[in-house]
Amino acid sequence: MAGGKAVAKKATTKKVTAAKATAKKAAAKKTTGNQTAVKKTAAVKKATVAPKKASAAVQGAPAAKAVAAPPKGESQTALVRRARRINRELAEVYPYAHPELDFENPFQLVVATVLSAQTTDLRVNQTTPALFAKYPTPEDLAAANPEEVEEILRPTGFFRAKTKSVIGLSKALVEQFGGEVPGRLEDLVKLPGVGRKTAFVVLGNAFGRPGITVDTHFQRLVRRWQWTAETDPDKIEAAVGALFPKSDWTDLSHHVIWHGRRICHARKPACGACPIAPLCPAYGEGETDPEKARKLLKYEKGGFPGQRLNPPQSYLDAGGRAAPPLGAG
Repeated sequence: MAGGKAVAKKATTKKVTAAKATAKKAAAKKTTGNQTAVKKTAAVKKATVAPKKASAAVQGAPAAKAVAAPPKGESQTALVRRARRINRELAEVYPYAHPELDFENPFQLVVATVLSAQTTDLRVNQTTPALFAKYPTPEDLAAANPEEVEEILRPTGFFRAKTKSVIGLSKALVEQFGGEVPGRLEDLVKLPGVGRKTAFVVLGNAFGRPGITVDTHFQRLVRRWQWTAETDPDKIEAAVGALFPKSDWTDLSHHVIWHGRRICHARKPACGACPIAPLCPAYGEGETDPEKARKLLKYEKGGFPGQRLNPPQSYLDAGGRAAPPLGAG
């Protein structure tokens, strides 16, 4: 009887030991599976990170989606640092960034900026020499025959509305400001056809007074870079202005606008040729292959950085060149 109990107890002990061993193997297998899954996930995440250099190939990396919200966990301090680093990088890429309109004085600049709506700066630069040759001063343009001005401005598009604006602002300059372009924002925005964007172009580039030019390129890029989620131009201006010292505002505007025109396009940005790809939350929204991305570049690929036909010497000294005629290059 005692011997039977001993045998039964021994058999029970073997079963328990076997069960523990089986459970231990299952746990080990599960742990190994989890580690493998973690490694695979990490590999996928690593593949979607932007290359350290814009020219680096991204093999097998799925396109990253642009995110509407700011980068997760990015503090205001981190945002300021990232934004300023982007501006520094762009300053190295576009050392000759400037307003791409030809002008010799504030009057020519304000007129050219009004004419640049819905057309290219190069087209305006091809049109304004004839306009300013015939009407060199606000007094001359204020007294001009609208039909004659329309004929000169026809190539720029919307020439009737633009004729009305430039003649109207010339009259306002003569009647209210003694024929001189005012150097204050509140005065400039009162001129026909002149809004905050045009006013800041004039203030920053004719008077040396800092201002942020929030055009379509600027709006698109600062949202793509998640500097701000605002959509109203005035709110964008305030939000971005808070990230930079005031002294940087004018050059910052040029850098962003030039980048938007050349690389960071609206529909298909050239991500694989972008010098700030590692800093961009929207990397992957466009073409990431370096060779294909280079084919998307505009202006720069022809070796003609800029659209000024009569650039200042400082622009030429910085590496810029006069633009080719339309359709050339």
